Formats: sequence, structure tokens, C-alpha cells
Amino acid sequence: MEVYQTEEQQVEAIKGYWQENGNTIIAGIVLGFAGFIGFNLYQDNQLENELAVSDGYQTLLENASKDKASFNESAAQFIKDNAGTSYASLTALALAKEAAGEKNWLEVKTQLSAAIASAPTDGIKAIASLRLARVQVQLEEYEQALATLANPLPESFTAAVEEVKGDTYLLQGKKELAHNAYQAAIAADGLAGSPGLQMKLDDLATVTSLPASLPAEPAVK
Repeated sequence: MEVYQTEEQQVEAIKGYWQENGNTIIAGIVLGFAGFIGFNLYQDNQLENELAVSDGYQTLLENASKDKASFNESAAQFIKDNAGTSYASLTALALAKEAAGEKNWLEVKTQLSAAIASAPTDGIKAIASLRLARVQVQLEEYEQALATLANPLPESFTAAVEEVKGDTYLLQGKKELAHNAYQAAIAADGLAGSPGLQMKLDDLATVTSLPASLPAEPAVK
């Protein structure tokens, strides 16, 4: 390391360094500043786009309550224009809800499947998956419901998933599997979100404890 004895020597050394490297340093600063500006402009544009999509989604929902006849068409176009956003999946969920109100279960399944396929977050995917599984159970599509629930979902949805599994197994007559699923749901703090879960387990325990058949009465001689 060089040691400069006087301030004049230090000044001359600095001048020499700038003569050799000044242009490179300035160019780096300019590029860094330009990149910073560009990044902020990108963020601003991205924020504006997100706000525009959010406003469009709110408008869509408001119009749905006023004119349900055109809601399906407007919602389908909104999903097409905003594919890949969370609002597209939320709109598909809204369409599924409208279809459920009309008991159009085929359309419900179609929209929930679309919400799952386009979900940008695991949370939205889990919500749509649970709703689809419940519809499949209602339609007695038990194996399809279990297949839907077999897909990886966030741990926070474990209780809900296990409860729906329990309902499915019970309707299939698989009481032991239903019992295990309900217990798993309770172990995952399912009672916090579904107070009736304990009743399901208790009812199942009562049913399984009853004798299969009553003993035959002795024949009268």
C-alpha cells in the first residue's frame, strides 16, 4: 500500500486515479441511476395496471348485482383480458357461485376448474379445490372428489381437506376411513373453523358401536 507523506501527494494521486478510471466510474453511476429510474417507472406502471384491474373487478361485481343477465358475458371477457392475475381466478369463483345459485353444477365445476388452473396463489387454488370437491361429493362423484383433494394444498387448509375427505368416505360407507379423516381434521385445529366437526365424529362413533344386528328371538314352541 502506498503511503503519501503530504496532502499534495494525496491530491496528485487522486487526480491520477480519476484520469485513469473517471470515465468508467461516471458511466457506472449513470447506468445505475438510469436503472434505478427505469425500475421505479416499471414499478409505477405495474402498480397502475394492478389498480386498473382491481377497479375493473370491483366494477364487474357491482354490475353483477344490477344486471345478472350480462354478468356471465362480462365476467368471461374480464377473465380473458386479465388471465394470470388473481382477479381472473376470483372472477371464476364468482361465476361458479352464480351457477350454483341456479343449480347448474356442470358450469360450477367448469368455473372452479378454471379457477384452479389459473390460480396465481396456493391460497386461491386451495379455496377453489375445496369448493370443487364439495360439489363433486354432492353429485356423488366420490372418487373425483378424493382426487381433487389429493393435490398438494397449503398446510393451513389441512383441516378443511380432511373434513371433506371424511364426508366423502362416510357417504361411501367407509366408516373407518371417515373416522380417521375426522380425527385428522380435529388434530389440525379443525374445530376452530367447523364446530360441527366433533358432532360428525361422535355420530360416527355411535353408529360404529351399535351391533350389526339384533339377536333372533327364540322360537315359540
